[in-house]
Amino acid sequence: MKFSGIFAVLLLCLSLVSCDDSIVYKAHEDIDDGLWYIKNKPSFKVEITDTTQVYNLYYLLRNTLQYPYYNLYLTRNFTGPDQKLISNTLEEVYLSNEVTGKPYGHGLGDLFDHKIPFLKNYRFSKAGIYTITLSQSMRQNPLPFVMSVGISVEKVKAKE
Repeated sequence: MKFSGIFAVLLLCLSLVSCDDSIVYKAHEDIDDGLWYIKNKPSFKVEITDTTQVYNLYYLLRNTLQYPYYNLYLTRNFTGPDQKLISNTLEEVYLSNEVTGKPYGHGLGDLFDHKIPFLKNYRFSKAGIYTITLSQSMRQNPLPFVMSVGISVEKVKAKE
């Protein structure tokens, strides 16, 4: 399958350029067969030790050119170290231009990677493990041609 060759090259390229000390957490979960079922809710556990630091949080999405929509509705469930719900948010993210169909993000072959901010300049209230769970909230189930979903938590660099 040509996806596997492209995917291997993409992972190699990402590993060569992703050595960034501002990244506190970065992970993704592959979607089996590129079919994202509503019941499939990838969950990410982020350990925060520095509550004085300000962070930016991003969605990491990978889709193919065959993805049938220009957007994606995601539900984000965000809980704190005490297991209390911080937020449960439905968000619309854009993967391509609605008019032209030109994909956003970075592409290699027919795969496109998106890094979309969802919390900017965020300060965690207490140290511990935070859990972010993502689910697709589109009308189509399963949602085709979504290859992986994830998150990245990055320190905001101080302005010099």
